[in-house]
Amino acid sequence: MDNKDKLLKYAIYYLSKYSSSKKNLEYILKKKIRRLTDDKKSRFVLYQEINHILTKLENLNLINDYIYAESKINSLINQAKSKNYIKQYLVNKGVDYKLANEQISLFYKNNQNLEKENAMKFARKKNLLNDNKDYEKRLSKMARAGFSYEIIKKILN
Repeated sequence: MDNKDKLLKYAIYYLSKYSSSKKNLEYILKKKIRRLTDDKKSRFVLYQEINHILTKLENLNLINDYIYAESKINSLINQAKSKNYIKQYLVNKGVDYKLANEQISLFYKNNQNLEKENAMKFARKKNLLNDNKDYEKRLSKMARAGFSYEIIKKILN
């Protein structure tokens, strides 16, 4: 089995375990190539092969950024993450900024109170509703989590 086949097989194996965006899978495959061979010529050939592999996987509908973004938004909302955190997470994983914004706005359009509910869940989870702690510390912890100042004030007061 040559390295091109190994690379395709590895990509399919990776996708069977984890969901991934196109850009993230490209990054994973490049890391695999660096571990696979030290020869610069064969690395160059394999780097050229990545686009063919990604196209093939896209045609087989094994990678789809739209579905990936939708599923990640669902799981992160269930974890009580903020809108800003979700957006940053998707962009870091290689989802297009416009697609991330579009998907997030669809989720938040259907439920206007979702950000406030997630802030309340986060505050309960981190025990921030306790008045014994310093207000500024509680406020800064929620701000670092990505919640807006207006929502934080409503939750902590």
